[in-house]
Amino acid sequence: MDKKIVAATLLQALAIAQREGRVETLETLVEKLRVRRRDVRGTLTLLHRQGMLDVLRMRLTLSGFAVGSALIGQTLPALRAAPRAATAAA
Repeated sequence: MDKKIVAATLLQALAIAQREGRVETLETLVEKLRVRRRDVRGTLTLLHRQGMLDVLRMRLTLSGFAVGSALIGQTLPALRAAPRAATAAA
């Protein structure tokens, strides 16, 4: 799983929630993205260190909100690769 895609998806989801006046939690983000809790937590920590997110309040900073808002309406790559088609044994 590409961490950049997870980060972009999180920024997008958090910007949508912030626009709507909702506060997301780790649990709601894990459920919404259907990604392992460990991956979501690690990405949130990374966004916090980069100054994009105040993880204690679960609110985007101005720069995080700007990036997340720019991603709203954009089609992001899938978080997981599509399952391979089963091949028939000869």
